[in-house]
Amino acid sequence: MKKIASFTVNHDTLTPGIYVSRIDGDCVTYDVRMKTPNAGDYLSTGEAHTVEHLFATYARNSDISDSVIYVGPMGCRTGFYLIVRDCVSCERVIKLINEAFEFIRDFAGKIPGAERKECGNWLDHDLRAAKKTAEKILETFSGWSPEKTVYPE
Repeated sequence: MKKIASFTVNHDTLTPGIYVSRIDGDCVTYDVRMKTPNAGDYLSTGEAHTVEHLFATYARNSDISDSVIYVGPMGCRTGFYLIVRDCVSCERVIKLINEAFEFIRDFAGKIPGAERKECGNWLDHDLRAAKKTAEKILETFSGWSPEKTVYPE
């Protein structure tokens, strides 16, 4: 079998940031890396679950909502994938990601979609941890630019 593209990235040199993971036709997959791989610090399941609900809610209510295909966590718990149509500029995607994490950092109230009838694991959320991680990662994401979206060697 062929090795999938994400397994060819050197995770020993990867740091938090926003990277273009792959382009498939008119779809661009962004690697929204929040934690350094293999460093022992990972998103907890409740934290990742809450980030997922808030990130997806924000993205699907943004001005580019019709171009958002997917927002979801990585199995390794070091970040998220954001898949959008290529009609959205890289600059706009970076701006959306920053806006989404500001939304998470500042969020107060009931987590969208976190009721029993709406969510398959409705009790496993951690808003406090999600907000703390969003605040920390914004220090990295806020200075990001399209030139930085290439994976490090």
